[in-house]
Amino acid sequence: MQHRTVFEVMTHRVVTLTPSTPFKEIVRLFSDNDITAAPVVDHERVPLGIVSEADLLRTTAELPDLEGRWAGVRLLSQEGGARDNETAAGLMTSPAVTARPDWNLVETARTMHRKGVKRLPVTDETGRLVGIVSRSDLLRPFLRSDAAIREEIERDVFGATLRLPGMIDTTVRDGVVTLTGRVDERSSIPVIERLCRSVDGVVALHQSIDYAYDNVALDVEPPR
Repeated sequence: MQHRTVFEVMTHRVVTLTPSTPFKEIVRLFSDNDITAAPVVDHERVPLGIVSEADLLRTTAELPDLEGRWAGVRLLSQEGGARDNETAAGLMTSPAVTARPDWNLVETARTMHRKGVKRLPVTDETGRLVGIVSRSDLLRPFLRSDAAIREEIERDVFGATLRLPGMIDTTVRDGVVTLTGRVDERSSIPVIERLCRSVDGVVALHQSIDYAYDNVALDVEPPR
């Protein structure tokens, strides 16, 4: 079974910033390229952090109103001075949380969720930027057709992997897989479920698979 990797869904041509990129230039780059964030890289294209629209809006919220009153708490740098909001170096969220091109999409989604980020710069084995992957990129497998999902389940799961051709009937509708049929051993049903759920594009799975031997409850080998 083949599963998509970050390399297959990521954006390869990435708009990048340098630490000295000015605020207004960042806004222009976002507008011209229809993006909402960009990684900040050093001279070797190693990610240092990332600047998003949220970072820019936070800066706007920190500005005083027309009467000179501060709307919120001003952010301070580690040195105790006012935060530098003029360039990417002061605006960026750092350090950058990154992904690798060979990561699978489940692993990548878990990292995004755990770190609370919407996108990840992708780096090679030397730490250099090679792409960027966003939450919308991770949803691409769900654009697969029902026919393609069913074909992979029948060919790769029941054919090549489990060697159960013709024993399980598979239907797929809007990414929801339904399995019916009969297998020899009850213990094989969780394996079938796990493998089918791992197919790219599967939204949910329902099964009503019968079995000949309850080797789970009895913990015995089936008769030969």
